[in-house]
Amino acid sequence: MEPFIARMRPDGLYILDLNKILYRIDVAGRFLARVDPKRLLVYSSREFARTPMEKFCELVGCRAIAGRFMPGMLTNPQLPYYMEADAVLVVDQLLDSQAVSEASKMGIPVVSLCDTDCVPSNVDLVVPANNRGRKALAAVFWLLARSVLIHSGALSPEQPMKYTIEDFETKLEELSVEG
Repeated sequence: MEPFIARMRPDGLYILDLNKILYRIDVAGRFLARVDPKRLLVYSSREFARTPMEKFCELVGCRAIAGRFMPGMLTNPQLPYYMEADAVLVVDQLLDSQAVSEASKMGIPVVSLCDTDCVPSNVDLVVPANNRGRKALAAVFWLLARSVLIHSGALSPEQPMKYTIEDFETKLEELSVEG
């Protein structure tokens, strides 16, 4: 992740380069816009990613899976929950390693949000981002949805989005009700 790091704070925290983040979101948006939305799978086991993923999928028209990734979901057509995908977007390639591994085995491109501590093995397209914070996830998924919609022609660059970044944010009340 070194190419995406702008600097290190005195307390040892690495700061990602915002220009590189925005560039990679645009690259990912351009790529994902070429994928049939019905064959794009968005997955995360992170609780804070649930709402951003749902809003992203609602706008783009793809499928979201939150929680546990069932083994064989991408590799075993005999299973009732088997899915065919042309691309997989994950929030954290380490936590979501089952999805990344299965997609890689099947030759399915993997796009992953990667923080400074990630080792992006088996990831085809890295989007550098804070993949732990709920506000950061909301912003990244909002920007990514906007990029996909613009590159697919569903939204003009001057047009406002249907939702705000705040609409993409997982609210703490949602987590306490579900938990």
